[in-house]
Amino acid sequence: MRPLVDPGPELTPAEIARYSRHLSLPDVGVTGQRRLRTAKVLVIGAGGLGAPVLQYLGAAGIGQLTVIDDDVVDVSNLQRQILHRDADVGRPKVESARDALLRLDPALTVETIAERLSPDNALELFAGHDLVIDGADNFATRYLSNDVAELTGTPLVWGTIFRFEGQVSTFFPGHGPMLRDLFPDIPDADSVPSCAEGGVLGVLCGLVGSVMAAEAIKLICGIGDPLLGRLLRVDALSTTLTTLRFSPDPDRPAVTDLTEVALACAAPAVGSPAMVGVAEVTVDDVRALTPSPVIVDVREAWERELEAIPGSVHVPLADVVDRGWQSLAEAVGPATDIVVHCKSGVRSARAISAMSSEVPPDVRIRSLAGGIEAWAAAGSTPVR
Repeated sequence: MRPLVDPGPELTPAEIARYSRHLSLPDVGVTGQRRLRTAKVLVIGAGGLGAPVLQYLGAAGIGQLTVIDDDVVDVSNLQRQILHRDADVGRPKVESARDALLRLDPALTVETIAERLSPDNALELFAGHDLVIDGADNFATRYLSNDVAELTGTPLVWGTIFRFEGQVSTFFPGHGPMLRDLFPDIPDADSVPSCAEGGVLGVLCGLVGSVMAAEAIKLICGIGDPLLGRLLRVDALSTTLTTLRFSPDPDRPAVTDLTEVALACAAPAVGSPAMVGVAEVTVDDVRALTPSPVIVDVREAWERELEAIPGSVHVPLADVVDRGWQSLAEAVGPATDIVVHCKSGVRSARAISAMSSEVPPDVRIRSLAGGIEAWAAAGSTPVR
């Protein structure tokens, strides 16, 4: 396969010293390094996958790295998103990522976009870069990336992680099958638990992210055998790598616009009350209710060790999903006014949705908007 970019200017003595181990590689050499120094790469997400991708591509000498992410650093990110530090908690991830990359190499060019990839900005962004790497954590963005890549002809490196497993593939319009040839339809947004719900092994991000960065370097330099028409599956528990081959689907309609994916992007967030039709109640409303409602916490036991609403009853989400209303009925007794909470409101909405058809008609049950985070932010009642 031809290299994605032409070689840039001659390397400076400082660049020759810095990238000498690349220059020693027959398939990279000076010419390949000059290609890397010219390339413009867009990385979607500065989280679990984006962190190792950005770190290795920055170290490799990519000419321009653009990172787009609308999230801020949370302390729970630090277990796997190795680009961020404890001091970065609360900062926009793109700012933290930029600073980390510039600490690595002050000569890097790093552009930041503190917003979500959307049908409004994706076409222009893809067209302005030689390669895109998708480290998004939701189906809508993954399919948006695929469809925009198909419309603009931009090569796309794609990866996912969940618990102990990951997947990587490369999609290059005109050079092999695309995501929709492998998975034709956009899955339901809540068909797979998030990292917060399902967990993820931190080092798995490094395994999968490193493969994604390697795919990018191979494409830019025109070397090796990229994962075109192949899905690499990583199982960290069994320490196995398996490859699934797939071909273009001759019956698949070509992507001609972003209508379908725009609807998916506009849908409510996974597990949100709007998505699952669950009523919410605010912290202020809960505190004003007389008599006070029974508050049920559906988080894990270890989360309650960190902080808990005083007097709350613990019923883990897994128990609710498994046993439905019966799990709450045993815990709350004859209560008729129940407020369910989790960390931010996602799992509580899922819990209520899972048992909605079983709740007695005389019982009012609602999700606490913003979860324990909102309760703690309100501050008038202590959180243990």
